[in-house]
Amino acid sequence: MAKFYRINNAITAPQVRLLSEAGEALGVVPTAEAKAKAQELGVDLVEIAAAAVPPVAKLINYKKLRYQEDRREREARKGTHKVEMKELWLGPLMGEHDLLTRTTRGKEFLGDGDHVKFTVRFSGREMNHKEFGYKVITQVKGLLADVAEVEKEAVFLGRQLSIQFKPKK
Repeated sequence: MAKFYRINNAITAPQVRLLSEAGEALGVVPTAEAKAKAQELGVDLVEIAAAAVPPVAKLINYKKLRYQEDRREREARKGTHKVEMKELWLGPLMGEHDLLTRTTRGKEFLGDGDHVKFTVRFSGREMNHKEFGYKVITQVKGLLADVAEVEKEAVFLGRQLSIQFKPKK
């Protein structure tokens, strides 16, 4: 969200602490004198710190100030990583190698800093043997113990048994 700045005639303080475009202090001057200097240089007088006593104003083109501010914001956002929830599906009767493949993929997601949800899906008569699903979940816990911690324990919802992991610190 853009910050609100008073510019030129909107500045009501009797005097301001003036900064040049490069950021060097020019001292405390009357606002009228600062406006005249801005007009002489062909730039805007922008109040950048209204809460200070006296307020801090800068001699700079207003559009340039906004551009610099937006660029700083974009750079700050670039370094952040949004945590996502990745879901991997398992079966209650799946083979050992298939399970290893899925947990390896889960480790990759956890390595990227994402959270992972493993879901065991039951179909048909498999619902009569929920213990197979819990056995698969226990195996997954064992395989991920070194890189992840359980965020949410195994829960049955409908025909699905789900457990969530988050990366270890």
